[in-house]
Amino acid sequence: MQQQNCKSKPQPVLPKRIILMRHGESQGNLDTAAYTTTPDNKIPLTDVGLAQAHLAGAHLHRVISDIDTNNPNWRVYFYVSPYERTRSTLCQIGRSFSRTRVIGVREECRIREQDFGNFQVQDRMKAIKETREKFGRFFYRFPEGESAADVYDRVSSFLESLWRDIDMNRLRHDPCHDLNLIIISHGLTSRVFLMKWFKWTVEQFEHLNNLGNCEFRVMQLGKGGEYSLAIHHSEEELVEWGLSPEMIADQKWRAHANRGDWNERCPWYLDTFFDRLAESEDSGESEDIWHETDEKIQQSN
Repeated sequence: MQQQNCKSKPQPVLPKRIILMRHGESQGNLDTAAYTTTPDNKIPLTDVGLAQAHLAGAHLHRVISDIDTNNPNWRVYFYVSPYERTRSTLCQIGRSFSRTRVIGVREECRIREQDFGNFQVQDRMKAIKETREKFGRFFYRFPEGESAADVYDRVSSFLESLWRDIDMNRLRHDPCHDLNLIIISHGLTSRVFLMKWFKWTVEQFEHLNNLGNCEFRVMQLGKGGEYSLAIHHSEEELVEWGLSPEMIADQKWRAHANRGDWNERCPWYLDTFFDRLAESEDSGESEDIWHETDEKIQQSN
């Protein structure tokens, strides 16, 4: 009966989950001196990182296969950064999935690591990172490299392509299958992805904590058609990752909201940007503010 219903609906269906994963422990994570002699994109995983990725694959398999027993016909589609450490992570993860479960893989350059420049000089990089802490992580641009704002721009472009793939049904072979998109990338890139998706502000981004090696975040589709971190993850986890009470409340709202609804209680959609807004046009408050401003201008002249 379920098969008949599925075949009668040829329209594209949203992925059940979008999962963001950071690569396993790399040689650069273990010893920053690796960046002085090896290009960032060629930094390999350590033995620990390979083991982490193998275990993460088993964990991902359990998450995808055990939560929803109503539809055992789930499938996965991978996006992966072109860096050595992310591709190696994917290779180990793939050991937990059969060929019939994997629809495809796409290498995506736009989800690569933030560019820190070319070969790095340790003492110079230490001073640069200290300056970044003073300047602000989002807007600080590494010499000969990128800022997090630059990463935001290319992640935004990737998201447009991702939605186009979904809308054009390029990722789904059978509408009866629950589709899970798994994006294997880097810590900052994953945080920027979440920032863009959930419309978080720069200030909110600055308080987010990085993902650990092979940690992942599950954006799961709610019944109303919105994605939320609060469906799979606990409130304690969201707090640990640096989400504020308001951000957590928004995630809980998204878990039950209808797609396209506006969260009127979300402060950074309106209230954060104004000191005070009149409740109505009839309050006379706008006229009072105009007169006060006009008087100040005249006095200054």
